[in-house]
This record gives sequence, C-alpha cells and structure tokens, in this order.
Amino acid sequence: MTDHSLYVLTILCLVIGLTEWIVRRSWLRHVGTALLVIVVTAVIANLGLLPTTSTAESPVPVYDAIFGTVAPLAIVWLLLKVNLKDVLRAGVPIISLFLIGSLGTVAGVLAGMWIIDGPERIGPLYDALGGMFTGTYTGGSVNFNAIAIEYDVMREAVLFGGAAAVDSIMTTVWMAATIAIPRWLRPRWPSRDDARLDDASPGAPIDRTNAAGRGPDLGIEEDTEKIHPVDLALVLAIGFGTLWASNRLAEVLAARGVDIPAILILTVIALALAQVRPISAMAGSRTLGLYSVYLFLCVIGAFCDLGALASIGGLGSALLVFTFTIVVVHGAITFGAARLLRLDVDIAAVASQANVGGGTSALALARSLGRSDLVLPAVLIGSLGNAVGTFLGFWVARSLLPGLLA
Repeated sequence: MTDHSLYVLTILCLVIGLTEWIVRRSWLRHVGTALLVIVVTAVIANLGLLPTTSTAESPVPVYDAIFGTVAPLAIVWLLLKVNLKDVLRAGVPIISLFLIGSLGTVAGVLAGMWIIDGPERIGPLYDALGGMFTGTYTGGSVNFNAIAIEYDVMREAVLFGGAAAVDSIMTTVWMAATIAIPRWLRPRWPSRDDARLDDASPGAPIDRTNAAGRGPDLGIEEDTEKIHPVDLALVLAIGFGTLWASNRLAEVLAARGVDIPAILILTVIALALAQVRPISAMAGSRTLGLYSVYLFLCVIGAFCDLGALASIGGLGSALLVFTFTIVVVHGAITFGAARLLRLDVDIAAVASQANVGGGTSALALARSLGRSDLVLPAVLIGSLGNAVGTFLGFWVARSLLPGLLA
C-alpha cells in the first residue's frame, strides 16, 4: 500500500510539474494550468496508469488525504493573502448568482429527470437520485452522500456507482467549461466601466483583471516566490494548526448541539490571520496553496472514469443525459441571469463552479481566471452550498419530483 501511494504521488507531482512547465512556455498559457492538470490526469487515469476512484473496498489513501487534508489546507494558505476589502468587490452579486444557480440546478434536475423518464429508466429510486444530484450540484459530495444514506441508495451498487462516476465526469467537464466560457464570452459580454460587483458604491469602477483583447493574468510571476526554511516552517505550522483547530472546535460545538461545518470555522480563522500583516506578508503560502489546489484538481481529473460509465450500459447513458441536462440548464440560468443583471462573466463562472464543483474548485477557477478578488467569495459561497444543498436535495426528492413525475 505504501509503495502504491508513493507511485500515485509521483505521477501526480510529475503531472503538475509538466503542465506548469508547458503553460509557462507555450501558447497553452491561455488555457492555464488548472484546466490542463485536469485533462492530463484524466487521460493518464483512463489509460490505466492511475486509479480512477477511491472506495471503501478499494481505497486510494493519497486521494482520500488530498480531499480530506490537502484541499482544506489549500484554502487556508490561499486565504492568508486575502484582504477583507476584496470581499466588498464581489459580495451581494456573487451570492445572488449562487442562489440563482442553485435554483437553476433544481430546474435542471426536474428537466433532466423528465427527459430520461426517470421512473421508467431509473426505477423507484429516481426521486432519491434527483435529490442527490440537487445536493451535490448545490453544495458537494457531503450533500450527495447525505441523501443517498437516507434513501439507502448504496445498496443499489450499480446505480450508486454509476451516479458517482457520472458526477465525477460531469464535474470535470464543467470545470473545463467554466474556465473556457468566460474567455469565449468576454468579447461579447456587455461591458460597463461603472458596473459594480457590490451594491454599496454603484458608480465605482471595476478592476478588470482580464481585459478584452489579451490573455488572462494567471499570476505566474506572483506565484514564483523565494522561500526561506523559516517561512516554510511557519506557513506549514499555520496551515496544519488552523486545520486542527477548526476540526477540534467543530467537534466541541457539535457535542453541545451547535452544528457548524469545520470548513466555515477554518475559513474564519484563516481570514482573521490574513488581516495580521506579518502573517499575510510571509512567503510560501501562495506557492503551497496553489500547489495544493493543483493536487486537488489532479484527483478531480483522475475520477473522470469513462470506463466505469461504459460498463453500466443503458443506465450509464441515461445518467449521462440526466447530468448533462442539469449542468446545461444550470449554466444557462446562471449566465443568463448575470447577463440580464449586467454582472461580470467571471463572477457568473465562479458562482456556477461553486455550485457544481464546490468551494475548492471555485477557488481554483478564480485563480485560473486571474481573479484574486474572487478567491474568498468562492470559498464562502462554497460553504453556503454545503449548508443548503441537503435541504434543497430533500425538497426535490420528497416534493418536486414525485409531484412532477408520479
């Protein structure tokens, strides 16, 4: 097991190094490392060189550690560079679009289940499946699993496994889409120099990092740091300490009947530390945070298991049509609302990614688009999605789908 973990880590590190080298030295600079690591890892995994899943029966400790430890650490380290003033540049609009996107997810689930004739193609658990995808495309896998456990979907191994495989594939596809869509739409998007991202100062100008007519600023120069061993030690200590403190505090509060997700506590602690100038000025947090995000995106790419989808036949096709419909409807509603409200297309992309991929994916997207001002809002609305995803999922499973298709 140890040798296997070392092998997986070696491949993931090589993928990140190779893609970063290519991005810095070729026209793929305009694609960005975030998208390229997903694509390259997906190709490698589907060639059989990396595991494409991690389950209780066949665990991949590296993947589990990246999801459970490295992804939260990435949030801590990247938030250490965030000033609270950044939030004022993307407050109400991004939250509004996120909530609109959540309703878009619900609409997509209803449309998708109607298109595939869920009761016939999926069977009696069609309503539970709709609730699961409502939850995961509002919040994340926590919401997906919460609804699956309530309806005992895990006992239907083919359905649950197929749903998990399609979820991973579509999450990967939508991550790529939300990187590409803003760059494609930006020249056609209504541009107003006086359009604000918050409603506090409607006449103030936007700092548009990605101006039309040139490639996005991917922060390549900013991501290159000179790190002293003391800086590295302190940044690592802050990351591990914040993760430990947030988990511990969440446990203590839960024991007293107060249910606050650990990721919210972690965000608050990291944000408070970021306002301490000596901490925010330390070298190393940006590099460690970005590298951790790339590891997370590598695993997202690895989970894009095309073979698992093909092996379940007609059910796989139905699930693929269902999830594709969800993200198309969700995306059309989210980007359509942003255009009607004359909001920045980058805001719409990050809000949408927070729905479909979660806070860490949205954070990675914000970095890929060169929008450091959206890093904190991405994490915050990702946490909001975790909070509301299960409620929306149960509403769809218990009321909307039975009322529509029963």
